[in-house]
Amino acid sequence: MPTDREREYYRMGYEDGINSDIFGSKGPSRDVKPLKQLSKLKPKRKPSAWNKFVKVNSKKPRFRYKSGAKRGKVNLKALGIAYRKKKR
Repeated sequence: MPTDREREYYRMGYEDGINSDIFGSKGPSRDVKPLKQLSKLKPKRKPSAWNKFVKVNSKKPRFRYKSGAKRGKVNLKALGIAYRKKKR
């Protein structure tokens, strides 16, 4: 059963679809708001535990590639292993 927050997200998505120009009318309807205003109306989601872990650890040298074409990029495989070990 959806939570109250999920119901709110569903309602906002439904209203966005109704207000958009998908029904074939000529020109945008007057109820459509610019994208900048829509982003202000929708609440931002909180970062998940994985997102927080990546943000904190992605700059650490042990999770960066040291050579080759991927030099300096984040090693997500190593991050995933460390994250799963941390949870225990």
